[in-house]
Amino acid sequence: MVEHSPKVAGLARRLTAFMDEHVYPNEDRHVREVAEGDRWQPGALLDELKAKARDQGLWNLFLPDGEGGPGLSNLEYAPLCEIMGRVLWAPEVFNCSAPDTGNMEVLLRYGTPEQRREWLEPLLEGRIRSCFAMTEPAVASSDATNIESSIRRDGDSYVLNGRKWFASGGNDRRCKLIIFMGKTDPHNQDRHRQQSMILVPMNAPRTVTLERIAESRILIDQARLLVLQAAHAMDTVGNKLAAKHIAMIKVAVPNAAQRVIDYAIQAHGAAGLTDDFGLAAAFVMARMVRIADGPDEVHRNQIGKMELSRWAAATPQRGATAGVLAVAS
Repeated sequence: MVEHSPKVAGLARRLTAFMDEHVYPNEDRHVREVAEGDRWQPGALLDELKAKARDQGLWNLFLPDGEGGPGLSNLEYAPLCEIMGRVLWAPEVFNCSAPDTGNMEVLLRYGTPEQRREWLEPLLEGRIRSCFAMTEPAVASSDATNIESSIRRDGDSYVLNGRKWFASGGNDRRCKLIIFMGKTDPHNQDRHRQQSMILVPMNAPRTVTLERIAESRILIDQARLLVLQAAHAMDTVGNKLAAKHIAMIKVAVPNAAQRVIDYAIQAHGAAGLTDDFGLAAAFVMARMVRIADGPDEVHRNQIGKMELSRWAAATPQRGATAGVLAVAS
């Protein structure tokens, strides 16, 4: 049996009393708040209990001395974690929940004064939350040496290229900071020294996705306008004369749909290929439509012939034109 120091024993007693009085009796209330409200937003209960914990000095228990915490060793902090861990959501009440604790320790050890001021202080106060982005869909990234995302310096900025998912803490709407792991030295012979971590504001523009959203809007509107043009031609000049417009939408619409769906699949990573989001089925349907009502090649040949015949009918033949010019001269 490990005997704890008077300091740790005192904290353990106070923490146990807090759990007995405020946490255990509210487990059902927390379940109701999550079920009835927005699961990604903290309920009123957590905010109430955080204020109580902070007032009682049961806050940031993981922090070293001199940084606003009790200055416990790992061995001293362990029994307090056991007490908090008896209820899944309780560590957040004391601002001791992952991944924020680890992220705050990173900022404490390696952050610049500016980074500490911008990110660490609000995290310590519990005003914001953070997430850790390591896991990737394409590799077994529980082993961080397998990650493929890259971090490349570009002047005074950094370019991040990669796909992450299951970023711990990222689903919380109070999350304002990502600690992103990527490769900065992929050719280093020591594979454990290829990776680095970089601070990324949650609202940083992560540009390929934005461009694809814009491109999708362009493709959708182009297809919609072509459909409306074909419908107008059918109503005004009849289906026969509208044949070219009809053929154009038979090519343009499924191709636009396929491309937009492909962007969505890429954004979802490997999950986009599963049945969870319906994207794979939608892609197959769009691809099928490019064959079902006649293949693209047939429609394009038809469009090309009609376009050439239209201009041929409107343009005099070269020989006739030369004769006219000769007579005129």
